[in-house]
Amino acid sequence: MVVPPPVRPPTITKFLKPYVLKMHFTNKYVSAQVIHSPTATVASSASSQEKALRESLESHRDVAAAAKIGKILGERLLLKNIPAVLVHLKGEQKYHGKVKAVIDNVVQAGVKLV
Repeated sequence: MVVPPPVRPPTITKFLKPYVLKMHFTNKYVSAQVIHSPTATVASSASSQEKALRESLESHRDVAAAAKIGKILGERLLLKNIPAVLVHLKGEQKYHGKVKAVIDNVVQAGVKLV
């Protein structure tokens, strides 16, 4: 069964930023995804759980893994013609460590921050 994306009224969607970068860190893995806000769908994602990345990473949860995830996500965004993203940090996340590594590598790949 396929659930259609939620339909939002136009008064709300004109204030939403189109693409939002969200990051999730566990004790084992690092993952990041870019969500298209008006349709509430995932535009692109990268995770240290991916089969292609598992062999190339020494550790799946450190800052180096977060940097690799940011670089790969940035390249995937450019392939899908997404030039800019808005960064959404959770309350406990600060621009430091793994969060900084993901964001900096997304920017180095050529994606702008809004």
